[in-house]
Amino acid sequence: MDKRKIGMWLYQNGGGDKIQKKIIKKLEERDIDVLAGINLRDAIAKNSHILWEKEKLDKLDLFLSYNAGEQTQYQMYLSKALSHVIPMINPFEAFELTEDKFQTSFLLRKNGIQTADYKLCHRDDSHHLKSIIKKWDKMVYKPTDGWGGVGLTKIENQETLDMLMPFLNQMDLRYFYVEKFIDYDNTDYRVDIVDGKFVGCYGRKASGTDWRTNVTSGGSVFVREPNDEVINLALNATKVTGLDISGVDIIYDRKKEEYVVLEVNGIPAFATPEQEKMGLTFNDKKIDLIVDLIDRKTKK
Repeated sequence: MDKRKIGMWLYQNGGGDKIQKKIIKKLEERDIDVLAGINLRDAIAKNSHILWEKEKLDKLDLFLSYNAGEQTQYQMYLSKALSHVIPMINPFEAFELTEDKFQTSFLLRKNGIQTADYKLCHRDDSHHLKSIIKKWDKMVYKPTDGWGGVGLTKIENQETLDMLMPFLNQMDLRYFYVEKFIDYDNTDYRVDIVDGKFVGCYGRKASGTDWRTNVTSGGSVFVREPNDEVINLALNATKVTGLDISGVDIIYDRKKEEYVVLEVNGIPAFATPEQEKMGLTFNDKKIDLIVDLIDRKTKK
């Protein structure tokens, strides 16, 4: 039997380099070779092959792409082509879905999973936004493809909306996506799932007067134990979206008295060395589940 060989592109900051070494070591123990550091930015497609440093990536047994911070449209475009011929983690179709906030919310709601109330309208139908701010009182504008809290704008009244509209029009967006602002305690749950199994959870808290819990927006991480309802909600959201690996963001709506899925992320970070010292100890479990997943997906 030919030896299995996979490609990997995993972020290197925040302890990612050490995580990668552990994954590679465990895969080698299972007789699986790893071609690491494959940045598709440096790849080209030529006739029936996708080439990276003379390696034919389409001949690999699997490709694991895990680097949100350096992701580009070109890489995504090649990943889509690659996904047609070799297994991917995550499956490209599922990853592409969860990169879009509207598509994710739409599918979750159709499957009975509670999300924030939302509205998507064409850019020329902005009058809908004016009518809905009166109904909702407060709402949040979200770029459908943003991450880390970038571009989130809280709209608290008609005046804020009027100020925002010229800026949005300058960006030449084809549509606007807004969510009803949820009354919550400025904390969330980030629940990690791998291969349909609960891995771990931590909380994030917004800083000062900010309402965003994202660490890139100033939020802080703390140890948080989830209850069964939170875990099951994350498992169901992951199953509906089709992801192998997910990080599900959940908050508690104090007005409706229910948990709500805010986002489903396809590249949830491992705990950093500093966070591990705080008590976030799920990295080894996550690594083992990813290795098991790769092993199963590459069985010939």
